[in-house]
Amino acid sequence: MSYRKERQFSLSEADYSDYAGVDFSKLSLKKLEELWRETLENGMHGLCFSMYEDGQKPGDIITEEQVRRRMKIIKPYTSWVRSFSCVEGNEHIPRIAHEQGMKTLVGAWLGDDLEMNEAEIEGLITLAKEGCVDVAAVGNEVMYRKELTEDQLIGYINRVKEALPGIPVGYVDAYYEFSHRPRITEACDVILANCYPYWEGCPQEYALNHMREMYGQAAAAGNGKRVIITETGWPSEGGSLGGAVSSAENAMKYFINAQAWSAKDDIEMFYFSSFDESWKVGAEGDVGAYWGLWDKHEKLKF
Repeated sequence: MSYRKERQFSLSEADYSDYAGVDFSKLSLKKLEELWRETLENGMHGLCFSMYEDGQKPGDIITEEQVRRRMKIIKPYTSWVRSFSCVEGNEHIPRIAHEQGMKTLVGAWLGDDLEMNEAEIEGLITLAKEGCVDVAAVGNEVMYRKELTEDQLIGYINRVKEALPGIPVGYVDAYYEFSHRPRITEACDVILANCYPYWEGCPQEYALNHMREMYGQAAAAGNGKRVIITETGWPSEGGSLGGAVSSAENAMKYFINAQAWSAKDDIEMFYFSSFDESWKVGAEGDVGAYWGLWDKHEKLKF
């Protein structure tokens, strides 16, 4: 996900008087780091899996050994793993996760390459029939990128639903898209919402409250359907966007508050992301490479 000018955060948009998060005002940096590590070691619902080492990017074929090494690192901290594609080595992620006793939210990456879409959809169906898929995600922000029509996307969603009875099927996009696109929302068994206060320029001290409002908007659109936050996070360096400042301190605070809310209110949440990935720049700017809990050398940041 990246900056969306039309979604710029404003203090006037919401009432923050009921904001409830951890009071960090009396914590030293050392104590903050200790609380971050304690939160991580307490475990989380879900984590987005980062595939690529330095010099690698989407399109490269990733080996099973690399996936297995990184899965071993994150396994002690998460119950679920989210993957984004079913080709080019991504198919190893749900297989190894299930082998290790974790559950999976498995995505088929869709775009304007219809031949590649076929490979992704067939890969997703194959993995599910192997018993490696607990929730299926058909596409990720493809409406935002304007690479498919609503009819095309709904066709893919229905095709996967018909092939995989009993497995919840949904589509991943920004939380507000489910209000704007009721036909897609209706087609989904489960609402898969990306919630990023950072990308709306929200200051860290208001970010938890803003994310709760994002979740609430997606839940209202779903009208009783299960809602999963498929991505949320905060970059540890790389600049600022409006009132949202990228820093190690803010990344730690956001992670702590997000996990505390997820545990307290039983929110299914996938944190983005596991490892820093150097290729994730471009449209996301320099912050794109710094969303991980682990750095690009697979070492915990704090």
